[in-house]
Amino acid sequence: MEKSVQRTDHFAGVAAALVLVVGMGFGRFAFTGLYPLMVADGQISLTGGSYAASANYTGYLAGALLTAALSGISSRRLCAFSMLATVVSLVLLVPPLPEWLIIVIRGFSGAASAIAMVAASRWLIHDRRQHSAAPALFSGVGMGILLSAELIVTGRAGRLSSASIWMAMASASLAAAGVAIKMQALADARRAISERADVEVGEHISTLAATRLILVYGFAGFGYIITATYLPLLVKEALSNADPVHVWALFGLGAVPSCFVWHFVHLRWGTNRAMLSNLMLQAVGVILPLLHIPAAYLISAVFVGGTFMGTVTIALPAARRIAHRVRFNVIAIMTASYGVGQILGPLVASYTRSVTGSFDASLAIAGAVLAGGALLCISRQTA
Repeated sequence: MEKSVQRTDHFAGVAAALVLVVGMGFGRFAFTGLYPLMVADGQISLTGGSYAASANYTGYLAGALLTAALSGISSRRLCAFSMLATVVSLVLLVPPLPEWLIIVIRGFSGAASAIAMVAASRWLIHDRRQHSAAPALFSGVGMGILLSAELIVTGRAGRLSSASIWMAMASASLAAAGVAIKMQALADARRAISERADVEVGEHISTLAATRLILVYGFAGFGYIITATYLPLLVKEALSNADPVHVWALFGLGAVPSCFVWHFVHLRWGTNRAMLSNLMLQAVGVILPLLHIPAAYLISAVFVGGTFMGTVTIALPAARRIAHRVRFNVIAIMTASYGVGQILGPLVASYTRSVTGSFDASLAIAGAVLAGGALLCISRQTA
């Protein structure tokens, strides 16, 4: 019986991961890989790209809050809606558009990606109570980044324009969405009504207090987002012989196994030590490009890609464990804190670049913010 249940966990985990492949990997982060090509094609300026990034993260914050208000709608329906909305947002980027409209569309896409993240997490972890499958769920973000990046590389090899690649991205997303919707329906049809023995796995491990967890999560949102937004552009400016999208693919590749690794570390070390290690390693990855040597960009992609979803894998289960201790929705406040950090990051990067002519200052600030978040994890208390 246990083997049968475990297979169901894997099946449902893959279904939920596909939702994030579409909503996050394609809908949210594909823009990072295509950003340099869009600039080269004259579709958007560097400044416009920064505004588009901030609009996307603002949309993400709005989408997360909207999902909380739509608690009466089934998680599976919200997953389907988020994926279809993502496909629409990708199709809308195909024709030539004024820069302001691209910024608006990216805001809409950000809202869809937030709905995907919240709904997929709720469907798998809350509705189906399959907490052990959470690392598989979050690995969908890295897999989506990897797949979209390689699709961009293929398109560029075929000398396709950014508009044509957006169309290919929309087609791939539609196919993945169809598979995800079918798999979720099958998973629910196979669902047995029973209480899982592993529902409370990890309940005994130490965790951060709510206020610190919210602050740390907000710092993490600011700390990773500059690298996650501008890495291909940084590589293109610094390394003329390197394909920046391949480095971006490396970022996604690092994120896939990281969810499983950091989940294991969290269970072994507790939230404080796991988050401290995660953020310090991430800070190193963020500031490595300041060395301006080829290896630094590659290692940065691996370090940041291998930690940013690990932060989520640590933080959200930690929030679930302390939710009953506070009188407010800690996960909603954490999402808002993370969203504010993501919004501020590109704006700070755009401003400092306009003043200094490079991204060095913003990367240094991001590294310092991550280190500050890590210091907040140092505590003798376990709650």
